[in-house]
Amino acid sequence: MISEAELERYSRQILLIGGRGQAALKRARVLVVGLGGLGCPAALYLVAAGVGRLGLLDSDPVELSNLHRQILHTTPGRSKIESAYEKLRALNPHVELIAHAERLTSRNALEIFKDYDVIVDGSDNFPTRYLVNDACVLAKKPNVHGSVVGFEGQVTVFAPGGPCYRCLYEEPPPPGTIASCAEAGVLPTVAGLVGLLQANEALKLIIGLEPTLRGRLLVVDARALSFSEIALTRNPDCAVCGEHPTITALIDYEEFCGRR
Repeated sequence: MISEAELERYSRQILLIGGRGQAALKRARVLVVGLGGLGCPAALYLVAAGVGRLGLLDSDPVELSNLHRQILHTTPGRSKIESAYEKLRALNPHVELIAHAERLTSRNALEIFKDYDVIVDGSDNFPTRYLVNDACVLAKKPNVHGSVVGFEGQVTVFAPGGPCYRCLYEEPPPPGTIASCAEAGVLPTVAGLVGLLQANEALKLIIGLEPTLRGRLLVVDARALSFSEIALTRNPDCAVCGEHPTITALIDYEEFCGRR
């Protein structure tokens, strides 16, 4: 049941999505992987909209260099989970927050993912992106993917039956060939835009609002303030979501991405 206080809080969006849409949000269970530049704005808007349960997964402390873009945090040295939990609880006490203060691994991913309907991937490294992808495919969960570097960002939805991350990037790039945010920098508003769009796609998946970005990669160029799309198709030979998958269990993603 939606309480009188919730009806008042969500009144402006109920005008658009109706009581059934709001009830669907309240029943929904969403996991945000990574409370960095993407996960912070995504989590803020998901909590503000009234998602019933929001899982928060991160194992890192806040660093001073995070604060220009990771808008849930204020104090360097503090756990990102604690920092985010405090801010989100103050924003909306009606949302159940679940803290996963741990690193996502091949050993725990499927166990964690089973309790959620939608996974929002705000990770910033290739091993975690491939891990999230493979776990979502195996668990048949939609994966709202985002990435940013410099002035640019990308957003898409990898959902069951459609293309997955491996259909787009069959193999990880050789180590050192793709600059990270720590190496190339990132404009904070790019992270905000992409995280906001990830929250938007998650809300649409929950309430059944079409079209989503499934099968479409949205590319954001903040310098030109332009948006473009790349059509994505499922690869029937994909190692994880193809007709004859060769990956049927989670693997060592650090080794797969050449980190060892």
